[in-house]
Amino acid sequence: MSKLVDLTFGIEEGISTCPTPWHPVVEVTKIARHFIEGRETRKVTLGTHTGTHIDAPLHFLADGHSVDQLPLEILIGEALLLDFSGKKNGEEISEGEIGEKLLGIEGIERLVIRTDWSGKWMKRGYFEEYPYLSQGACGFLIQKGVRLLGMDTPSPDNPNDKAGSLQDSPNHKKLLANGIVIVEYLTNLREIEGQRFWLIALPLKLLGCDGAPARVVGKIRK
Repeated sequence: MSKLVDLTFGIEEGISTCPTPWHPVVEVTKIARHFIEGRETRKVTLGTHTGTHIDAPLHFLADGHSVDQLPLEILIGEALLLDFSGKKNGEEISEGEIGEKLLGIEGIERLVIRTDWSGKWMKRGYFEEYPYLSQGACGFLIQKGVRLLGMDTPSPDNPNDKAGSLQDSPNHKKLLANGIVIVEYLTNLREIEGQRFWLIALPLKLLGCDGAPARVVGKIRK
């Protein structure tokens, strides 16, 4: 017996989007109606980093791979869930803390970090003071051979390390430059029972793009 857990936020008008000019708000417009055209269709306007989504290296690296070039074998497979739900607002997740949870565990290619920050989705402050990874923790994940990092926060970076700051998104750049795919804005991680589960994280196949919204599902044995 197995159970499927939807780890994806739904996309609709009014959902939270990163408050910068390069992340557009979502617009959904009905352009065909059953009572006139005899069918229903919609035009959807959204960004490549809307809702639960995947970052490809091209997001921060000019010569990086685009989202359609990501190998499927990275996006599907066994993952390990690390529970950091006890972290406070704006608190760092250190290399030592991750190392302690991974003690004796080898060969993990997909790592998912739970903080329960997803509970603040659609609320003021979602993009501020979320738990984040230290730069040392990112280096440790690279050394461990991680190829995919999933988080239920907006970013692996310190929320203060944004465009216009002294250092702009160093964790993003470090992870992506070392071949680690980033999955952001996950939800429902509290429903994953146990530490190991099967992860399916499939982005829209947007050719030549820096990222894409994704349907992410966890499969657990019951």
